Amino acid sequence: MALLEIKTAGDPVLKKVCEPVQKIDKRLRNFLDDMYDTMIAKEGIGIAAPQVGESIRAVIVDVDRNDRKGRYDMINPVITFREGSVVDNEGCLSCPDLFGDVERAEKIRVEYISRFNKKKTLEAEGLLARCIQHELDHLDGKLFIDIAQNITRGKKNSEK
Repeated sequence: MALLEIKTAGDPVLKKVCEPVQKIDKRLRNFLDDMYDTMIAKEGIGIAAPQVGESIRAVIVDVDRNDRKGRYDMINPVITFREGSVVDNEGCLSCPDLFGDVERAEKIRVEYISRFNKKKTLEAEGLLARCIQHELDHLDGKLFIDIAQNITRGKKNSEK
């Protein structure tokens, strides 16, 4: 698989609202695999299509990163339920070395289409819910630094 270039803050593609995916085919599945390999190579737990230059509504999340069993390829995802609120520290592949505190829902429900064109619903909480919300923000042209508090450079606030 090919490793893709990560777009960083300031690149116009990161500020665009992404277009829905119209066709799920082998080309898209190959692109999703390249996104995944790029995410793993950069030690991420989630990646959105605009982060690699494609303005389409597709994200990949894998908070375990060990065995691909926790991998979710989400096409045209929509959060349909949010509950609770928690503030935690986040970083982003598109904002290298920046970290900040972001308030997000503690639990969510997301509906999406799988890489095999199946409608799916996932209920998530904790880190998985946070990661999904972070990646879906990318699809609406929003970076975590647009909503974060206490932005620092270097290490996560919890590591200082």
